Amino acid sequence: MEYRTLGNSGAVVSTYALGTMTFGNETSEEGAHEQLDRYVEAGGTFIDTADVYSAGVSEQIVGSWLGKSSQRDNVVVATKGRFPTGNGPNDVGTSRVHLRRALDASLTRLGVDYIDLYQLHAWDPVTPLQETLGFLEDAVRDGKIVYGGVSNFTGWQLQKAADLIDRQGWAPLVTLQPQYNLLVREIEWEIVPAALENKLGLLPWSPLGGGWLTGKYSFDEEPTGATRLGEDPDRGVESWHRRSKNQRVRDVVDAVRAIAEARGISMAQVALAWLVDRPAVTSVILGARTTEQLNDNLAAADLHLTPEETKQLDEASDPGPADYPYGGPGTEQRSRPITAGRA
Repeated sequence: MEYRTLGNSGAVVSTYALGTMTFGNETSEEGAHEQLDRYVEAGGTFIDTADVYSAGVSEQIVGSWLGKSSQRDNVVVATKGRFPTGNGPNDVGTSRVHLRRALDASLTRLGVDYIDLYQLHAWDPVTPLQETLGFLEDAVRDGKIVYGGVSNFTGWQLQKAADLIDRQGWAPLVTLQPQYNLLVREIEWEIVPAALENKLGLLPWSPLGGGWLTGKYSFDEEPTGATRLGEDPDRGVESWHRRSKNQRVRDVVDAVRAIAEARGISMAQVALAWLVDRPAVTSVILGARTTEQLNDNLAAADLHLTPEETKQLDEASDPGPADYPYGGPGTEQRSRPITAGRA
């Protein structure tokens, strides 16, 4: 396993994190503890959860493992708050009222005195940003969290938060957790540049595109059985009916498969190796139902693609230039020097 600093902080984490969204739902507590043991054995040091994963059960499972494994001082624990945790009007959002309750509940479920990385799970259009970020600052000062981060923010939201923190002299955010993989690269237009500008580390989720980049889904036959799309073919952005008709998706899967076959490794390992070396990436979040799936993912821990392989995947997965102002007519470079005053 390799290691990088957590964004612009001095904390060090493994380049692959263990995501726990399956814990308590698709993965039993016994299976989850087995994954956690295997992950740490492989050199992993970064565990990511959230208060809404399995309605808090994921945090409880991580907490029970921390209690019996004596690994608290060897791992960096991250969780998130923002989404509904109850039925009341203040059981959602990033207000001080909700985040105070949510953070205390997460500390209790995890069985810890502090959380290493506490992340806003998404933007809240209702709560003033100064209130939200002020809560994170107070939580750092109170010793309840070590660092603050955000998830699912757009470029302008990220920049607005960074500017406000800078003006107030508060502890900076250290990470952004976005969806990012070979099939979802649009964050490279604005979000990645904003992260680089503000020295935030990226923690990509869904690195395998909901399973599409593993090659397990056929483009010609609707999935069935014990897979996420087998249980719900129209599941969100991963929808089989949408992606199976997309030529770019076919091209990406074909390119990943070609490299995997040439190297004699799994397609998942190729997709992970491409992502872990993208600009600003600190740690890629692995999500597995089983220990077997996790083992295959962990085999990518010391894998790096050649420049030629990276170029092959870059070209196949290129979403194309967006219209103005990212590219296309009206954005060409000036063809002559610019002087003061009117031409």
